[in-house]
Amino acid sequence: MQITLIRHLPTEWNKKQKLQGRKDIAIAEVTPDIKRGIDENLQTLNRLSPFDLVLASSLKRTRQTAHHYGFYPETERLLDELDFGPYEGYSKGVLLDDHGGNWLENPLSLVLGESIIQFENRIISFVQKYQDFSNILVFGHGSWIRGLISFSRFGHINEMNKITVANNECITLSLLDALEG
Repeated sequence: MQITLIRHLPTEWNKKQKLQGRKDIAIAEVTPDIKRGIDENLQTLNRLSPFDLVLASSLKRTRQTAHHYGFYPETERLLDELDFGPYEGYSKGVLLDDHGGNWLENPLSLVLGESIIQFENRIISFVQKYQDFSNILVFGHGSWIRGLISFSRFGHINEMNKITVANNECITLSLLDALEG
């Protein structure tokens, strides 16, 4: 299975470095720089198409991003961002003050608004549900995409917080090895 992932366009909370999680925040105004990034990513998507399926989470920032790309995706709740619980609306620094070592080295030990183990199970459920598709396009979220990258590389998501994914970044993964593992 090949999966191309695009992290949603920036929101005002991204600009303020606030954790959004399940808060249903809209994207910010699309600047000329962001539009150039979309145009560059569209060239990549044109080379990778056709897609068997185009998906987005249930949160509006992913669907709004897809619309800026000219796609009208199906909604998939398994793609919803990590529930940061009491940390949503606060800077990542607050989370790191409370859980810094574990956030980086052992996130699977944490329970925020949902346990990271539950979050990993959602990612695995997604991979299993869509494993028979050859080429999928996903508009998603930072933690979710980092979790999938960690899962594809290591067979678990415990390395997810050592990976960075920028807003509007486009990443293509082959999940063949992860599915066999």
